[in-house]
Amino acid sequence: MDKKDKKSIPAHVGIIMDGNRRWAKERNLPTIEGHAKGYDKMKLVGDWFFSKGVSILSVYAFSTENWNRSRTEVNYLMKLMKKALKDDFEEFNEREYRILISGRIEELPGDLPEICQEAINKTEKNTKGILNICINYGGRAELIDAFKKIVSKQVSADQIHEGMIRKYLYQSELPDPDIIVRTSGEERTSGFQLWQSTYSEFLFLKKYWPDFEKSDAEIIINEYSNRKRRFGGN
Repeated sequence: MDKKDKKSIPAHVGIIMDGNRRWAKERNLPTIEGHAKGYDKMKLVGDWFFSKGVSILSVYAFSTENWNRSRTEVNYLMKLMKKALKDDFEEFNEREYRILISGRIEELPGDLPEICQEAINKTEKNTKGILNICINYGGRAELIDAFKKIVSKQVSADQIHEGMIRKYLYQSELPDPDIIVRTSGEERTSGFQLWQSTYSEFLFLKKYWPDFEKSDAEIIINEYSNRKRRFGGN
């Protein structure tokens, strides 16, 4: 393949998995059916991107604002997360995914904080791809937590710079997302990767998350490859 024709593959893709509830509503199904279908897609999406050369996939699973939903819905989402990280853990592990969890994990109910940490620890040597699951995550919350850590370290004002702040983010070792995708037709980021998305490309897809297919992963990579990133240059 000629160099000029070589496809540019994003190293890090972020996905705001939106539209589960509307998908269910349009089919006269309970909300939880939409979330169950969305979870089924989350189990598949890693392979769809990793097989194309993407190294990191960050998915927005539950935001700090999602606690405002009904207790029934929140409880079901917590059960889905527990299912993913405990009951279905070996499925992810056998695929050689390295699992990271970003967010205020310690605030999750029951034994979910311990389950999250266990999934992180048990997959730390896996090399197929990094699946960064954002749970109880908010971009502003991440920055607040980072600033609190900086203050607790008694860092002086002249020591604070971009690299210092990055060091205290949830996953400081990960590169910024090259492209962030939101499904469902909504065109906002809802605080996802607030610090990291400064120069990310954005793509908004009309379809709901439960309708996401392998071909959509290819569309995203092709779209990214066709864009020219300038990072503030010409």
